Amino acid sequence: MSIKKILVSQPRPTSEKSPYFLLEKKYGVEIVFRPFIKVEGLTSKEFRQSKINIPDYSAIILTARTAIDHFFRLCKELRYNVPDTLKYFCVSETIAHYLQKYVIYRKRKIFYSETGLMEDLIPIIAKHNKETYLMPVSDVHNDKAVVLDNNKVKYVKSIMYRTVSNDFKPGETFDYDMLAFFSPAGIKSYTTNFPDYADRKVVIAAMGQTTLEAADKAGLKVDVTITPKTPSMASAIEEYLKQAKAEEEKEERKAARENAKKATAKKATSTSKAKDDADAAAKKSAAAKKVAATRKAKAETEAAAKAKRSEAAKKAAATRKANATKK
Repeated sequence: MSIKKILVSQPRPTSEKSPYFLLEKKYGVEIVFRPFIKVEGLTSKEFRQSKINIPDYSAIILTARTAIDHFFRLCKELRYNVPDTLKYFCVSETIAHYLQKYVIYRKRKIFYSETGLMEDLIPIIAKHNKETYLMPVSDVHNDKAVVLDNNKVKYVKSIMYRTVSNDFKPGETFDYDMLAFFSPAGIKSYTTNFPDYADRKVVIAAMGQTTLEAADKAGLKVDVTITPKTPSMASAIEEYLKQAKAEEEKEERKAARENAKKATAKKATSTSKAKDDADAAAKKSAAAKKVAATRKAKAETEAAAKAKRSEAAKKAAATRKANATKK
């Protein structure tokens, strides 16, 4: 299938060096960034219904930048001044550095996994086993908490934000050849917004085990996903485009060969027909010449016979005249 327009269900990258923009230039495709879902924070009133009192916790486990945003947002709405003594345990260095948006980094007790894996955060948490841990999460999330449960970490999960469908407007153009999904919520939003999704002929790209499972459950055939060779969605899409381009070029070469064969066959047929026509014309000309020659010979024969008859007549007349004179 020829890919001309791709929808990536994420916000538009802020950097112009994004690999998606390089794909546009390299393969001549159009990439549109349009999230299928959006994050919506719980109101302070909704949060209070969970009966969770943030001041009761001395440490926070953070697995996403969104969790950081909504944790500090709720603290502000609840008029709770986050103490300097609060400890932050982050699943990656990137998430830890994001805390600089809200706190003075060097003055806080911030810990993080060097590998970006929850498993490697456990030994650090184990060294602070007297802390009371709170873990901000979304209503729909990858359950990284299983690792905490398996290691008997005492913590409380707190839903502080939720993912909701980012509905498409009636009449909104939807003419994409490929759709790229990054979460089960994105799959759900697509199938909800477009009940006829099963009949739509689009290439599906998806990453993440839960996303792949959601796609399979919805009956969507995933054609593009990450692999050890293509560890990011952009690289996975590029590999697909590369193969599709190679296939198109192969088909074009095949079509060119077929057209060349047809042209050769047509030329041969045309040449054969021209030869046949020339042969027929030559035969017709020869026949015409033969008929003309026959007519000429016949005319000459008739002329000779006529001349002979005339000469005989003259001779007979002369003989008759001579006989008459004698008498």
